[in-house]
Amino acid sequence: MLSTSTLVLLVVVAFLAGVGITAVGPGGIFVTVALFALTDVGSSTVAGTALTTFVVTGLLGSYTYYRSGELRTRAGKRLATLVTVPSMVGAVVGALTNAVLSESLFGSLLAGFTALVGVSIVYRERRALGSWWSVDPDRPTGASVVAVLGFVIGVVCGLLGVGGPVVTVPVLVLLGISMLDALAAAQVQSVFLSAFAAATYVSQGAVSLPLVALVGVPELVGVVVGWRVAHRVDAPRLKTVLGATLVASSVALAVT
Repeated sequence: MLSTSTLVLLVVVAFLAGVGITAVGPGGIFVTVALFALTDVGSSTVAGTALTTFVVTGLLGSYTYYRSGELRTRAGKRLATLVTVPSMVGAVVGALTNAVLSESLFGSLLAGFTALVGVSIVYRERRALGSWWSVDPDRPTGASVVAVLGFVIGVVCGLLGVGGPVVTVPVLVLLGISMLDALAAAQVQSVFLSAFAAATYVSQGAVSLPLVALVGVPELVGVVVGWRVAHRVDAPRLKTVLGATLVASSVALAVT
């Protein structure tokens, strides 16, 4: 039985995670970290529960970015398809692999991944680095690169129970995709990636519906707020704060 303070903390973290999902991409990982650090459920249930909430946040996030126009264009729809389809296969592979991980190894991988994402965000923002190279998803080579990365992202997200936007948005931006287009495509990917991975966890009995409800509702509220933030606020400072928080979270995980 969770204490009242823990329940409140989970709700607050879930809301902020929802904001991060649609505002800058890496946000859902906070739900996974919080579930692992603050509850006594197993690592499979942590991943399965978090991914189940990301199905719903992805649906709402997709609607918001369709409403603002990013997912109405041919280019936006193509990018979303290219990154989503292979990620569904990768998500199942990752979810199945999770079953053989020990609790300690899962915690170490989650802490390491959280630190990597946080450090990369802070470093790139502090250095004001742009994209590594330009990839055109309309060309065969560019489409292949996006598809392969989509599969790899699916494996990582299915394994650790983190939402697709955590990895997809930074990767697409590095490939020269605009921030808003990357966020929009990642919302669509999150729906299907998370659904395929969550279905695998459900088949293993590794999803807690009470926790899904507890963190899912404030996440949805945060998703709407984050979408508005993405269209009204300059992202660099927000991303720096987000990255620093991720690094701090990874340290907390390492000593948990």
